[in-house]
Amino acid sequence: MSDRISQAFGHPLARAIALSGEDPLDRISLRDHVAEVEIGAFQSERGHTQRLRFNIVVEVARSDSAAEDDVDRILSYDTLTEAIAAELHAERLNLLETLAERVALRVLHEPLAVRVYVRIEKLDRGPGALGVEIVRSRDDAPLAAEAPAEAPQHPVVVHLSGAAVQAAELSGWLDRYVAERVPVILTVGLPDGPVPQSAARLAQRRIDLLAIEQNAWVLAGRDARCVVVNTRTELDWAMKHGQISVWAPSKIVLDAVEGPGVAVRDGPRLAAWFAGLMDARELVVVDDTAPEATVPVRAVASGDGP
Repeated sequence: MSDRISQAFGHPLARAIALSGEDPLDRISLRDHVAEVEIGAFQSERGHTQRLRFNIVVEVARSDSAAEDDVDRILSYDTLTEAIAAELHAERLNLLETLAERVALRVLHEPLAVRVYVRIEKLDRGPGALGVEIVRSRDDAPLAAEAPAEAPQHPVVVHLSGAAVQAAELSGWLDRYVAERVPVILTVGLPDGPVPQSAARLAQRRIDLLAIEQNAWVLAGRDARCVVVNTRTELDWAMKHGQISVWAPSKIVLDAVEGPGVAVRDGPRLAAWFAGLMDARELVVVDDTAPEATVPVRAVASGDGP
């Protein structure tokens, strides 16, 4: 086997050694770390977990701390397993490439980390292991301290019943929030009327989510200030720029590591989960029953307005 093939199919350590030059850095490594997680872009990968195998090598700046036998002054092996766990629990991902990038950048935020090699393989998608390997250096991971931290947004989440979506007072409610400069996200439930039915639970869940999104577009069509959004990035941007968002739930619900735990057709309870996810200052439920939530909840009638 040639050196190039050996480096390509061997442990990332072989690649690290090959690229180390005449003055190699110290290295720490994690071999054959296996985690079970839901990941994948294909519909067949949703609703099921699969095994991922992680191999990581980190080149670290030299330090005399090892001689002092002080674990607090070195880059710990736990840093690698914790980086994996943190990214696996942050959100459901479609691509191994995205996961590898995020794990690598998290490791590189450690002061002693100089360069990292990350290989991730799916073990259950075929007769062999399917995977990706990346190399990232400190230049690819600017320290968080270089950019000032932005103050977190705490929106008001307003859940509208089917009747409230059609309320004549809608524009007046939005005028009030705009005048008060309150970040607001509107949520809706299923539209009034029949929704297609499926005997398959997961199929019905998708149908219900799509029906909710159709209702979101109905709401957005009533006031030009309402913009339908489906990602956390879009929601954060909208709150910072004073845009009124109408939440289209499919992506966030389906990508959540820990989902709502409620039937998505239960609009108020789904809104309560979403409000907690967004760390909302308040959940306002219009013309519907106030659910239990981790944020303050207020139920109002459409005649009174939120």
